[in-house]
Amino acid sequence: MAGKRILMLAGDFVEDYEIMVSFQMLLMVGHTVDVVSPGKKAGEQVTTAIHDFEGHQTYTEKRGHNFTLNATYGGTKADDYDALVIPGGRAPEQLSTDESVLALIRAFVTADKPIAAVCHGLQLLAAANVISGRKVSAYPACRAEM
Repeated sequence: MAGKRILMLAGDFVEDYEIMVSFQMLLMVGHTVDVVSPGKKAGEQVTTAIHDFEGHQTYTEKRGHNFTLNATYGGTKADDYDALVIPGGRAPEQLSTDESVLALIRAFVTADKPIAAVCHGLQLLAAANVISGRKVSAYPACRAEM
């Protein structure tokens, strides 16, 4: 399979493991991956978060790493990509209020391009109102579900 051009949407406090591993694995198998965040340019960073269960009723959140964006959000178009990846963490909650993000997601859906939403990334699909009446495959990607 020829490498594809993939867009990854991120924001501050994106889940560390979900962005790092997805990004590295997609590169490893030959894809080009542009990671963008609204209001940020290539070379700027988003802060990641690490969520873990440590014997409490819910997970704890700790600061993760700085992830350097390799593309600029401004001017990003679905037409330039073959697929979209949305990692989870806290970022989808904040991104779900950005109409430009929701419009971008809708453009991927309208173009019938593959979208992978990991864990809380599904919040963005719900906010964009694109999952009603569609087949959605969900896997226990969240540590909370493992």
